[in-house]
Amino acid sequence: MAEVATPATSDQLLVVIDPVARRTDGESVRIAKDVLSAGAATKVCLPDGPEEFARALRRRGSRRPVVVGDDRTLVRAVTLLHRQRELAGCALAVVPVGSGLSLARSLGVPAGTVAAARAVLEGVERRMDLLVDDSDGVVLGALRIPPLHAAAGRQAAAEAAGHPWLRTYQSLVRTLVPVRPSRGVAPVPAPGPSRLRVEVDGETLVDLDQPVEAVSVTPAEAGLAGVEVRPVSVGAEASPLLARGRTVTVSGAHFRYRADAAVSGPVRTRTWRVREGAWGLTVPES
Repeated sequence: MAEVATPATSDQLLVVIDPVARRTDGESVRIAKDVLSAGAATKVCLPDGPEEFARALRRRGSRRPVVVGDDRTLVRAVTLLHRQRELAGCALAVVPVGSGLSLARSLGVPAGTVAAARAVLEGVERRMDLLVDDSDGVVLGALRIPPLHAAAGRQAAAEAAGHPWLRTYQSLVRTLVPVRPSRGVAPVPAPGPSRLRVEVDGETLVDLDQPVEAVSVTPAEAGLAGVEVRPVSVGAEASPLLARGRTVTVSGAHFRYRADAAVSGPVRTRTWRVREGAWGLTVPES
């Protein structure tokens, strides 16, 4: 991952606080606001939804944007700035608040609220590579393609976990409605290997005739992505197939993929390209 550190420039901050963070950990949000307001001229925005969140970023003017929230909040902010074509001239900052914070921490943002807020005020801008796909989606950290049907199952479980009423409804339906096989409808197969073609800079790394257990793509260095394909092993464990390149294309049967904190798909083909030093994040000076 290409990184270039420069001092953060603007003393005026636009602090955009995600509504989920306000609901789940109001005390950490208050601490973040107090620390930031004590060290800089701060305008605080409390959007109620995605449209207001996007509007706040779009109207920030010369203020340096700071988002308070979890990994999804960070990805949403980068995506919006990318689609507004404003990433190149913007040093984004984040104060992690919430339950899903592994991405922010892996990028160098402190875990504690006070330490993260101080890094916003005293840190440096680090330019990093970005994976951009052919639907204008972005990947900040890692892209993973799990075995067939596993991603869909995990997404459904996550949705149920986030909505207790959904779990109750599903349990009630299972209790009241006997399970009978539907005529003409095949059962959903268990998680298993996928048959995918993975191409790196136009060269085929693995083809459809070789089933794979998983594919991962991560920003490496010097504008390159690191690609790892794990073939299905028979007997002894198969060695992973490794490659690096600027463009990665995956195609084959419909597949889902996990990009940072979200599961997307199904799609039949998707291409990701590395954009070197495309976005900047404020982190502590090392």
